[in-house]
Amino acid sequence: MKTWQALGALGALLGVLAFAPLSQAQAPAPDARKQAFEEARKVARSGPQELPLAAKAVLRLPAGHAFVPQPQAGRLLNAMGNPGQDTKLLGLIFPESDAGWFMTVRYEDSGHIKDDDAKDWNADDLLKSYREGTEAANEERVKLGAPAMEIIGWAEKPAYDAGTHRLVWAMSSRDKGAPAGEPQGVNYNTYVLGREGYFMLNLVTGLSELPQHKPAAHTLLQALDFNEGQRYADFNGSTDRVAEYGLAALVVGAAAKKLGFIAMAGLFFAKFFKVILVGLALVGGLAARFFRRGRDKAATPGA
Repeated sequence: MKTWQALGALGALLGVLAFAPLSQAQAPAPDARKQAFEEARKVARSGPQELPLAAKAVLRLPAGHAFVPQPQAGRLLNAMGNPGQDTKLLGLIFPESDAGWFMTVRYEDSGHIKDDDAKDWNADDLLKSYREGTEAANEERVKLGAPAMEIIGWAEKPAYDAGTHRLVWAMSSRDKGAPAGEPQGVNYNTYVLGREGYFMLNLVTGLSELPQHKPAAHTLLQALDFNEGQRYADFNGSTDRVAEYGLAALVVGAAAKKLGFIAMAGLFFAKFFKVILVGLALVGGLAARFFRRGRDKAATPGA
């Protein structure tokens, strides 16, 4: 299949999956979706290679993965049905296989995050706070045309490694009022803390597929390291700014609220869960073949 045909097939699929819940005015035109994927293919970088991130860290992208940088990454998210501009987004990671997942990569210049509250937090209390925060955010979601959300529970309870300053947690969610048996979406949230802020690498997939894709998230989390001078241990209490919130706030979403975000930290609009639940595996497979085809064509003389 030629590149333009693959793009057309992928764009058509995304049109069915991502934009059915949206109004005609909100949905990007097919040509815009096709252009977003074409631009992403042109700039996608395949592993293994080292990628600098925000002049703060390096991601050692493993073989079998492709990284799409900004601004193409943001346009690709828009094409997938995520409206708006994500100013924290640095890029997207896709598997170069048929695996049904992708990861967002963001950096938050929050100031130094104190992690001493991690030893005292209670997962049940965090869950309660998260649910309350989601309820408060639902009014704004509805104003923007997104369905209200409800938090079902932990897909993985928060776990913090004080030695490596890495945090992992996942919450399952669905549209509010949806049938109890309806498949649930999940964002698998991973963080690595540094001297002046933190990176967020969030795996987007379906809840039922999380166990098989979770190892990929951990591999990529371990592949990101802050540069010398930017590491958590490099913090200087005399000169460096300290964040207004602690580690627990990254879980319950208080950080996002203080920073003026409408959505809870690490969560996409509920609209996008339609893409995850209905056909992310198929989208992932087509995207993987698409990126591979572009790379193979570039490596072929006269292609």
